[in-house]
Amino acid sequence: MNGTGESAATVADRTDAFAVTDARVVTPDAVVDGGVRIEGDRIVDVGEVDTDGAVGIDADGQFLLPGLVDLHGDDIESHLHPRSGARMDTHMALAAADRANIAAGITTKFHAISFETDPDSGRSPELGAEITAAVDAAEDLLADHRIHARCEVTEADCVEAVLDVVSAGDADLVSVMSHIPGKGQFRDREAFVEYYRESDNHTVAEAEEMIAERGDIELATLHERVERVVERAHDAGAVTASHDDEDPAEVERLAETGVDVTEYPITMETARRAADLGMTVAMGAPNLVRGESQWGNLETAAAIDAGVVDALVADYHPLSMLAGAFVDTGEPLPERVARVTANPAAAVGLSDRGRLETGARADLVLVDRDPTPTVSRAFVAGEPVYRAEGSR
Repeated sequence: MNGTGESAATVADRTDAFAVTDARVVTPDAVVDGGVRIEGDRIVDVGEVDTDGAVGIDADGQFLLPGLVDLHGDDIESHLHPRSGARMDTHMALAAADRANIAAGITTKFHAISFETDPDSGRSPELGAEITAAVDAAEDLLADHRIHARCEVTEADCVEAVLDVVSAGDADLVSVMSHIPGKGQFRDREAFVEYYRESDNHTVAEAEEMIAERGDIELATLHERVERVVERAHDAGAVTASHDDEDPAEVERLAETGVDVTEYPITMETARRAADLGMTVAMGAPNLVRGESQWGNLETAAAIDAGVVDALVADYHPLSMLAGAFVDTGEPLPERVARVTANPAAAVGLSDRGRLETGARADLVLVDRDPTPTVSRAFVAGEPVYRAEGSR
């Protein structure tokens, strides 16, 4: 998908060598005082680095992290529809999301695009295809943008739309979901209705209609659709995920089908079983930063304490990814940073990034931790793409 182009080097003139010094470098194993040297799009040295012939950057004691890798962020929706009924241009929304994610330290972004029919929320398979095409065509973005196609398997036309996107090679991650009462975050009919009762975009009558439409689908039909999507995704070389899994038996069936990642497991038992099966377990960073689940489900902090969380994702709030790495969970900082860098990168087969080590792709961010973690500089594939002006 889209990466960074020459137009992205807007902060400094393009050069083949940079040396970041006087940093607290978060390596895979420790936090060390020193820096990194970048040549071209690669890290060539970590620690006490040679500055000869390189543009020098004094980090002034800030933390130096790998660029963050977000596997599930639907924040582009807030740029597309900043207010109910106000639709913005797709490329404008994409450009705004790009800058916001870079400022949050995210250098590899998987846009979680919902292929789901929900006009009042601005979701449709047609819009999903439009955003996918916009990401593929964009040449002026700073981050590496990719598509996470979310397939609502209760809707046949959405399944077909995702299969088309996958067959075209436009999705690197594909997830299956079913938003119906009794499934995932909507554990019963009343929870489903209550969600729509409190929504600014829906009515209870619409919720009742959706229950009637989606609730009549045979379970065997949903399973067949999941199998089709997963098989097509794997044939295309995409990683697969499931969404809001609610019990161990469900993740067992999904793992047997070939699903690689479970996102937002509803219960601790489900998360534990997924981990035992070798699935990547991804939880929401906002859940960790806020200290609770929006839906009263499994808390990210509790799952981390149980040792079953591999990756954190931005979900609806990119800044929570960076903040989440600095939430004190009792673990060393490199382990916490890995959940937003190396681990998600590995989950989708991006072995070239997510680590500050020799030979890795030079995606990195300088972070000022106090009073809240903020990015002061960012590099993508060796290019300086962001600098927050100020006293530094």
